[in-house]
Amino acid sequence: MSKLGNLGARLHRGEISYDFIGHRKIWYGISILITITAILGLGVRGLNMGIDFQGGAVFTTAKNSSVSVSQAETAAEEAAGHEALVQKLGDGSLRIQIAGMDTQQSDKVKNALAEDFDVDPETIAADLVGPSWGDQIANKAWQGLAIFMVLVVIYLAIAFEWRMAIAALVALVHDITITVGIYALVGFEVTPGTVIGLLTILGYSLYDTVVVFDSLKEQTKDLTKQTRFTYSEIANRSINSTLVRSINTTVVALLPVAGLLFIGGGVLGAGTLNDISLSLFVGLAAGAYSSIFIATPLVADLKEREPQFKALKKRVLAKRAQAAADEEYTESRGTDPREDLPEDAAAVVGPRTQPASRGRGRGRPSGKRR
Repeated sequence: MSKLGNLGARLHRGEISYDFIGHRKIWYGISILITITAILGLGVRGLNMGIDFQGGAVFTTAKNSSVSVSQAETAAEEAAGHEALVQKLGDGSLRIQIAGMDTQQSDKVKNALAEDFDVDPETIAADLVGPSWGDQIANKAWQGLAIFMVLVVIYLAIAFEWRMAIAALVALVHDITITVGIYALVGFEVTPGTVIGLLTILGYSLYDTVVVFDSLKEQTKDLTKQTRFTYSEIANRSINSTLVRSINTTVVALLPVAGLLFIGGGVLGAGTLNDISLSLFVGLAAGAYSSIFIATPLVADLKEREPQFKALKKRVLAKRAQAAADEEYTESRGTDPREDLPEDAAAVVGPRTQPASRGRGRGRPSGKRR
């Protein structure tokens, strides 16, 4: 831990750094590849929408049921006539979801399941969800997402500038696309918990991004008045100075979410935890990645197109080229190139001396001549 703290301190002071901005084309390429994969998965496989969105019936058996998941799935599909989704819960009960059912069909399926399981029909709980309820949830989710995006852009444009607002918006879309694409590829069910998880990760994604932007804003004040660093180099220093902090906050946030996903959903069998935990886990990781590798490099690209920062870059590079040429001259000749200038050149380069007054008119009386 002391080594990590020492590394963070050295990164913050600028003693060591990694050129994130210089390799931004690599990060852009990786993000584009991941995003295309997510979009293809979403287009080919689609999302596994839960009962809450498409309507249907949910049957829950008694605790410690002796029926296996495969047996329950076969019995439910034979009773309903189409596909059923069965999950074994932590208390040993079974959760059977069948889409597109009304009340009469639900009663028939419930009785058929009770007969196949050899239990009393009253021990099987049945809940019906109408498709209109799912449409309302989906519409509210889209409205919440749109309002959130608009507010984020307005706030960042006021607190920082519009270029940072655009970069943060691109990073958010990047994180949402990847998370939704992972859901499509994995095949996890999309429930209201999933929507809550997606909305939650937006805040985490913005947190790391705003931390880097705040550091960048402070370090770029009066940047054009110097000729040591370009805007991209200052942006790279901002990433490095906040890198360990971003990693620490992301790891601390991922640990409990990983417990929900792998222990709660995988080991304990609490399948309902998978809905929100997967979106949180993927979203947190994608948010940390985008704040470092997408948002800040994109701001640097946008700022470097401004005339003042273009001119600054030219001055910085020209000064470095001159310094390199002087150093090469010194190494080859063993003297400072300014010492080899002729005297007249030194006089031109040095301060100009004003000629002494010729004393014209000195001693001459003022006024008209007689």
